[in-house]
Amino acid sequence: MKFVADSMLGRLAKWLRVLGYDTIYRSCYQPHVIDLLVKDGRILLSRQKDLTNKYSNAVMIYENNVERQIVGLKRSMGLIPDHTKWFCRCLICNTLLQGIDPNDVLGNVPDYVFHQNMKGIHYCPSCGRYYWPGSHKTRMLKQLEKWGF
Repeated sequence: MKFVADSMLGRLAKWLRVLGYDTIYRSCYQPHVIDLLVKDGRILLSRQKDLTNKYSNAVMIYENNVERQIVGLKRSMGLIPDHTKWFCRCLICNTLLQGIDPNDVLGNVPDYVFHQNMKGIHYCPSCGRYYWPGSHKTRMLKQLEKWGF
């Protein structure tokens, strides 16, 4: 499943990316961009009834709270994310993360992160961000468990 989230669903888009789903999100879309993305096979997630009525491949998101949004999607769409794909996408730009040679990481992350996570550091080739398994990931995993994933 691939998604496009409208401009009101940034937090939901981030959590879908955490779960490994290819999810495009922009705070503002140019005219007809959503048309092209839905034609490309993406499922539109929107809080705008007129927008979801326009497409057959769209889901109306009624809830305000991200927990209710993602749990609702889990129920309605049967989301069963593959655990091996969790944390494989950049949370900012949606690009697949890549492993990186430890020599290329040195100087780009704090020294303690480098020494504790040499093999666990990933890199976004699109926006240049680095990711590693730290306390933030632990908190996110607890949140996903709370949500039933």
